[in-house]
Amino acid sequence: MSYGLNNFVKNLLPKRLFYRALLIVAVPIIVLQVVITIVFFDSLWIKTNKGMTRALIGEMKTFIAAYDNGKYNNNDLSGLFSIYLDLNVEFKKDDSFEKPQKERWFSPIDRTLRRELKSNMGNENYWFDTTSYKELIHINIKYNDGYFEFFIPKDRVASSSARMFALWITLPALLMITIAIIFLKNQTRPIINLAKAAERFGKGENIDEYRPSGALEIRQAGLEFDKMRKRIMRHLNQRSEMLSGISHDLRTPLTRLKLQLSFMKDKDLSKKMSLDIDEMEKMLNEYLQFISSSYLEKDETFDISKLIETIINKYNNDKITKEIIPRVYMNGRKNLIQRSLNNLIDNSIKYAENVNFHLSKKDSNIIITIDDDGVGIPKEELENVFKPFYKVDKSRGDSKSSVGLGLSITSDIIKSHGGNILLEKSPLNGLRVKIFLPL
Repeated sequence: MSYGLNNFVKNLLPKRLFYRALLIVAVPIIVLQVVITIVFFDSLWIKTNKGMTRALIGEMKTFIAAYDNGKYNNNDLSGLFSIYLDLNVEFKKDDSFEKPQKERWFSPIDRTLRRELKSNMGNENYWFDTTSYKELIHINIKYNDGYFEFFIPKDRVASSSARMFALWITLPALLMITIAIIFLKNQTRPIINLAKAAERFGKGENIDEYRPSGALEIRQAGLEFDKMRKRIMRHLNQRSEMLSGISHDLRTPLTRLKLQLSFMKDKDLSKKMSLDIDEMEKMLNEYLQFISSSYLEKDETFDISKLIETIINKYNNDKITKEIIPRVYMNGRKNLIQRSLNNLIDNSIKYAENVNFHLSKKDSNIIITIDDDGVGIPKEELENVFKPFYKVDKSRGDSKSSVGLGLSITSDIIKSHGGNILLEKSPLNGLRVKIFLPL
């Protein structure tokens, strides 16, 4: 149960660092403001409002008692209360006291007035309205064959400091949250830049000089990333230079051997040796293709639908069918994508009769599916075939001229573009290759 509750809470919380940090800063401020507001309204504003209302009702009772005494002239009495107590009152003879009462239970003024009038005047002997006039409260109190009509300023029962308090407690909170948002943006921007640089470098894109920024810990992470990037680039450059040297050194003796074979009198032996040399050259080319750096090619936006059409048309094979939606654009290294698709089609043609090519889009992904009716790959070998130099069946044809690098090269290219490649059983009873690439 606790595990499910934890997952529920995690799903409610924001996923991004900026919003989590903002939550950490904003929630205590908001909670503090709410607590202060509740304490203020409960202990100060409501109690003050209650005391002022009780004093007003007491003045109204005093007026009614003096009016009922008869010792004073009623007009003079109304004038005195109006001048000195700001209590405007008039007696009206009217037997029909019934008036529609506007119930506003959410208003503290209405609740306090209702409570005090009910306890001092009786349940059916009063009527009041706080909404018809902007600055006045209209109160009627039943008396004998008529009623007293009071018009009282609202500031007699409500403290004006409440609005000022609400203003002063809200504006600083909003100001502090705004400042926190600005500072958090500045603190999370270096992390976002570092993540983008790492993503681009992971996809094989060329990155200009990375400049760490932000807090000390973020700068340290950025410096370590930059050091790692430079070490990897230095290693790749050294590897490329070494292989260029190996390629030059190996091709020279192979060329001399070919030249010497052309002068041999035994043509059968010369032919066999030429086949071995051709095989060595093919294997050497595969090694160089696998190990060659792909960081030199820049990203570009291209139509992958058109690229697939061009690749399939070059094979000029009626056994290759296609279902391709037009005008699907992606950003990547076009030549590398073409190399990976060529490797897959070559494998399919080598081991199958019929090949079906399917291209579709779903959400933000490009999905390429290649089905064939060949012998397929055993389920337990589906992961192993992506390993360099791994061959499922070494007794297959062309196994000597192949070193098992085709699928490994293809997997590296697809993953360097932020995609994925999966192998499974095809509906044609052969192998299905599914490629996912981001749009």
